[in-house]
Amino acid sequence: MAENRRPLTNFFFCSCVFTLTLWNNIKPSDENEFIANYSSSLLEDHSDYETKSLPLSQTKRLQFASADNKINHPSWDVEHNTSDSLVLSNIPENGISDLIQLLSKFNKTSGLKNLALNNITTSWENFIKILQIVWHTSTEYFNIFKVKLMSNINKQSFNYDGTSLKAVIISNVSIQIFYFSQDDLYCIFSEMNIIALTISDSKIIHMLCPSKRSQFRFLNFSNNDLTDMVFQGCNNLDLLETLILQRNQLKKLSKVSSMTNKMKLLKHLDISRNMLYYDENENHCHWVETLAKLNLSSNKLTDSVFGCLPINAQILDLQNNQITTVPKDITELKALKELNIAFNRLTELPGCSHYRGLELLNIEENSILTPSSDFFHSCQNIRELRGGHNPFQCSCELRDFVNFEKKSGGRLVGWPESYVCEYPDGLKGTQLKDFQLSELSCNTTLLLVIALVVTVVVVAVTSFLCIYFDVMWYLKMMWQWTQTKRRVRKSHPEDLQSILQFHAFISYSERDSLWVKNHLIPNLEKEDGSVQICLHERNFIPGKSIVENIINCIEKSYKSIFVLSPNFVQSEWCHYELSFAHHKLFSESCNSLILILLEPIPQYLIPARYHKLKALMAKRTYLEWPKEKSKHGLFWANLKVAINTNLPISAKVV
Repeated sequence: MAENRRPLTNFFFCSCVFTLTLWNNIKPSDENEFIANYSSSLLEDHSDYETKSLPLSQTKRLQFASADNKINHPSWDVEHNTSDSLVLSNIPENGISDLIQLLSKFNKTSGLKNLALNNITTSWENFIKILQIVWHTSTEYFNIFKVKLMSNINKQSFNYDGTSLKAVIISNVSIQIFYFSQDDLYCIFSEMNIIALTISDSKIIHMLCPSKRSQFRFLNFSNNDLTDMVFQGCNNLDLLETLILQRNQLKKLSKVSSMTNKMKLLKHLDISRNMLYYDENENHCHWVETLAKLNLSSNKLTDSVFGCLPINAQILDLQNNQITTVPKDITELKALKELNIAFNRLTELPGCSHYRGLELLNIEENSILTPSSDFFHSCQNIRELRGGHNPFQCSCELRDFVNFEKKSGGRLVGWPESYVCEYPDGLKGTQLKDFQLSELSCNTTLLLVIALVVTVVVVAVTSFLCIYFDVMWYLKMMWQWTQTKRRVRKSHPEDLQSILQFHAFISYSERDSLWVKNHLIPNLEKEDGSVQICLHERNFIPGKSIVENIINCIEKSYKSIFVLSPNFVQSEWCHYELSFAHHKLFSESCNSLILILLEPIPQYLIPARYHKLKALMAKRTYLEWPKEKSKHGLFWANLKVAINTNLPISAKVV
């Protein structure tokens, strides 16, 4: 018997797997499991076998890996083979002819339901031949993984009639040429009359709209380079129910929504992991009304996305975007049952006022400190809430959230491990279930808040009154006056009289300076020097502050003359001078003020802070400048009598 054995290593090494799980149950949505099955480890035992002893016809799944570029052998009786699943791997370009010869042995009655080609290198022409051969066999699910196309891509004819295929999965295609007609490549796939088509990880940049009504129910073009232009205005995909376009180059959400307009039966759309954004100032969104499940995760969407959502959506995935809040003026989503908004930048739980039927909410990994009370009042139908891994601030406001868990009976998923205090620092790391605050503590906090509010109000009112009545001005003026009086008290009594150097200090507005210089000064100061007048412009000492100069001039003058007019009450410095002179009047009990009314001053023009001026004008007699020239002489005579004071000769200014 041993001498009849021949080594199989010159042919291929075969892994014959006996299994009770038939691959004809694989559906398009199970593509990842399908790939995993045929990518399992191969048998690496290089022992010699007698070819006729291999029970190939009794296996349910066959898996072959080419060793010497051969994939076909006459010992395999395809016609009587009962295997329903076949995986052929590692086929180089010079082994393609054997592959084509092998596949040609299958027909409609072969019983093969699932066929997978793994890691093959071929020309475009032979690739189409393989596809055409499989198209007319009993195969229902055809998977091609890791394909390298080596030759030019040109237009090929294809017969789509009489196929048993339900789903074709083509993944990880590498095209080694760069110049070819895109239509020659895409039209082969766009015209397929099958239920499900997957072309993923292949860097395709476009896909043609079928030329006639398509049978596609399921399309998966994930991890390619498709743009917003794909299927725009396409009218022949009205039977499509599921469309997966994740990990592409989609950008404008409004444009993607318009793509779905003609897909009348579309229920599930996955456009996650793109670069989608929505500008509310651009075109509005127009989704097909049948869309029930929408995946928008891992994009660049902000709060504006809530103005671009399908109104009949039941399942909505918005996780891993840049959403900071759920706007209050969004369109009501009455059909929404599941909302995933995890891994965003939300600072509070969204209420359910716009989706009353919400049952499942995922808000994990956000920036929620304290859930709003609106959530607990509006989200009465929530069956499951994922709210863990947020930086919760443990305070009185969090009690409603903790009570929600106690009343909900397990509706908080991940409780209590995922719900931990982040703030304040003293409670960091404490689980919410262990965080307790008494009613009295919360009332004390409320009282502190009220006290703080009252304090703020008092400070605000006090500040307003101080500003209105110019309190700061008066305090500053009082300080200056107090300092001056303190210096006077320290001086010797015998020197007090020597302080007086002027008969009068004149206070006036610069706008009235012409009258003062042309009339008042010439009529008071005579050539004999009998009357000495103090004027700020000639008697202020350089280097001293204006306030200090004003006080010094008033202190050194026996009288203070104030030229009153509407201009006077608008001068800040006149106000200072009047206030200092008024203090001198009361502190020294002397009749040192002389008021000259140059022009009448209506009461409404006098500011509220000039209450001293109002009091002086009401109680003291003032000289009124007459308009008639005939009365000027009497005016000057009265003024000189009021100033009539003899200064000590030593005190007169030379």
